[in-house]
Amino acid sequence: MNQLKSREPGSVTLPGTLSEPLHAELVAFRRDLHMHPELGNQEFRTTAALKARLEAAGLVPKVLPAGTGLLCDIGTRAGGGSVLALRADLDALPIPDVKTVAYRSTVANRAHACGHDVHTTTVLGAGLVLAELDRQGLLPRPVRLVFQPAEEVLPGGAADAIEAGVLDGVGRIIAVHCDPRVDAGTIGLRAGPITSACDRLEVTLDGPGGHTARPHLTTDLVTAAARVATDVPAVLARRVDARSGLSVTWGRIEAGHAPNVIPQHAELSGTVRCLDLPAWRDAPDLVHAAIDEVAALHRAKSTVTYVRGVPPVVNDPAATELLRDAMAARRGPHAIEDTEQSLGGEDFSWYLEHVPGAMARLGVRTPGDTRVRDLHAGDFDVDESSIRAGVELFTAAALLDAEERR
Repeated sequence: MNQLKSREPGSVTLPGTLSEPLHAELVAFRRDLHMHPELGNQEFRTTAALKARLEAAGLVPKVLPAGTGLLCDIGTRAGGGSVLALRADLDALPIPDVKTVAYRSTVANRAHACGHDVHTTTVLGAGLVLAELDRQGLLPRPVRLVFQPAEEVLPGGAADAIEAGVLDGVGRIIAVHCDPRVDAGTIGLRAGPITSACDRLEVTLDGPGGHTARPHLTTDLVTAAARVATDVPAVLARRVDARSGLSVTWGRIEAGHAPNVIPQHAELSGTVRCLDLPAWRDAPDLVHAAIDEVAALHRAKSTVTYVRGVPPVVNDPAATELLRDAMAARRGPHAIEDTEQSLGGEDFSWYLEHVPGAMARLGVRTPGDTRVRDLHAGDFDVDESSIRAGVELFTAAALLDAEERR
């Protein structure tokens, strides 16, 4: 396979193209997953469907200890060489599917609104193609498929998958994430941080309560909650380097039950996001101190629950170049665009704490579509030609990674 050594676009001829029948099967598989979404750590049907299809291809998938998610090795390790891992996430979101399509979710208030059904299908498709290459003696290095549960559940199912041994023998790991701002057939790449850290924050404020006619005799808890909501982000902006991108955004504030009663209890919940890894490590202490200070100014007792989520996904430069080479080999350099760092969180970052790797943004927007779509929205959908692009990316990366490591 000496032809794999060339990096000039158009000069690399790679085996493992996706046949039309298999593409049609993968589209149907993705639609079945879309119709039957399962929340984190509940992906039993999804796991069973993957296991059955991989076994039908002659592979030996292993379900993870908790009963959801699995790994599957393709090829054999000779001489103790390392494995390339392809990772997908399985879980859906607890929101309603509001699309009018034949494959709309059949489960109330559950939807694949983040594209995990596409991630899963592309890794499955790549596995089936690579398994056929292995049977033909054309897969020079083993590959591991990692189907991970519970990405949407902080701190993410990746930690449990790692504990279960999915990274044993892995030298590099790659993944994709759907991006509705990028055209199908195209990927977005960035070396270095491509997502942000994301933590969850719960705050309770307490006071003696009282009559709204006499706020000066008690703790005006509604005002205290409002000041925590507005002042804490402002305080943090003056205590952290602005380049770190540390931000607190509230998603829920709740206090009181009557218009003339100052309540005794208020609650706020939100997220802490951060672009910078060192600042993320300092964030719990900084946020806690800022909340306590603002609450104390208004004579409210504060209790802070800071739930660690995920660090930023920091793409390894060499792994990013592997993805760039792979897409260029399949579709040419015009199918690659630079992408910005997102404020979204992704537990793929936990894998990168152990082995180098990279995540690409997989374009899922129909070319020419001017509608603004976003992830985590009930009308989220994809151009299903993106499945072919994802399979092509993974299979080419597996072949090029194998050649690089000889």
